[in-house]
Amino acid sequence: MAETTTEARSTWREVLGVYLKLGVTSFGGPVAHIGYYRQAFVVERRWIDERTFADLVALCQFLPGPASTQVSIAIGMMRAGLAGGLAAWAGFTLPSALLMLGFAYGVEAIGDTAGAGWLRGLKIVAVAVVAQAVWGMARSFCVGRTRASLALASAIVVLAWPAAGRALGLPEALGQIAAIALGGVAGWLLLEADDGAGGDHAGASVRVGRGLALSSLVAFFGLLVGLPVAAGLIGWHGLALFDSFYRVGSLVFGGGHVVLPLLQAEVVSPGWVSTEGFLAGYGAAQAVPGPLFTFSAYLGAVSGPAPNGVAGGAIALVAIFAPSFLILIGVLPFWDDLRRRAGLKSALSGVNAAVVGLLLAALYTPVFTGAIRGAADAALGLGLFALLAVWRLAPWLVVVAAALAGALLYAF
Repeated sequence: MAETTTEARSTWREVLGVYLKLGVTSFGGPVAHIGYYRQAFVVERRWIDERTFADLVALCQFLPGPASTQVSIAIGMMRAGLAGGLAAWAGFTLPSALLMLGFAYGVEAIGDTAGAGWLRGLKIVAVAVVAQAVWGMARSFCVGRTRASLALASAIVVLAWPAAGRALGLPEALGQIAAIALGGVAGWLLLEADDGAGGDHAGASVRVGRGLALSSLVAFFGLLVGLPVAAGLIGWHGLALFDSFYRVGSLVFGGGHVVLPLLQAEVVSPGWVSTEGFLAGYGAAQAVPGPLFTFSAYLGAVSGPAPNGVAGGAIALVAIFAPSFLILIGVLPFWDDLRRRAGLKSALSGVNAAVVGLLLAALYTPVFTGAIRGAADAALGLGLFALLAVWRLAPWLVVVAAALAGALLYAF
């Protein structure tokens, strides 16, 4: 397992450069992003250790907002303070946000990309990236029958939850939270702290004072309650736009496609965006790298009342990610202390095994089921996995190879 040190630090410029590369090459959605992060920050650069990474993934699954983007912000904050968190967000988010703004201004003239071979190749490379992450994390956190069983039980819960949740009227995202919570309880009861589960906690210190952390939590809840009141009193569409997207960023768990119903309710129901416009933007969001939440930039740009265009897109983009910044600044300083306590270390051993199960379930659906349609797709996926896991090529090179191979394969 890669070693790391809490002494090593980076400048925000270094963080920005690394995340810009990820921002233009990280296709495949939030689960694939976790795989890209692990390769970049645990395996290649050793900015954080394997256990800290798994702890962050678990924490961000519990918090509202886009989980994969929150992991990126947290790593940036650990590496270069608050400026590093902002640089991580900007580098990972702005490339896809600019593409979505461009689409809002008429780039849809390029036509329907749904069946494009290069896009299918990019979906297939996500299978290889997630498979590599599951395999690597399982070797660290699923040592022994108990942890392996916890991981498999977590995968079963997540896979079975959609049908059970619909029958009980419960949201789908709750399944992931339930699986992690059950893993924590089982770890607390059954596992010993640090018993073969990835080494000591390291590399998670965040230079944020407790006062600022508490102020951020107060601001998070204050804006959630106060923005609707202020928007109703002032009557300016820009504030109403900020309120709507801030509320979505505050109330969605897990991120990814879970956010779509909330966004649709906020912008289509009041008539700000047409159903056709919403679906067109969603289709475009599938063809760009980075987080799906940059769909907000498109929606803000095409919304009916002014401000729209670049101003509306910027308001929506900042608003949907603002809750993630506030809640991470508020939680991370306390989390770093809590996770070092003996009882919680045992619980986190179970949580880390549950995270592997969660990724295993996501490898099947939506990653595998959304990308692999036949033997040719499976063959390409295996080849890409070999490039990553056996030949250890840089992920961005494998992404380029996937796009080219997909275009050639499906051109014939």
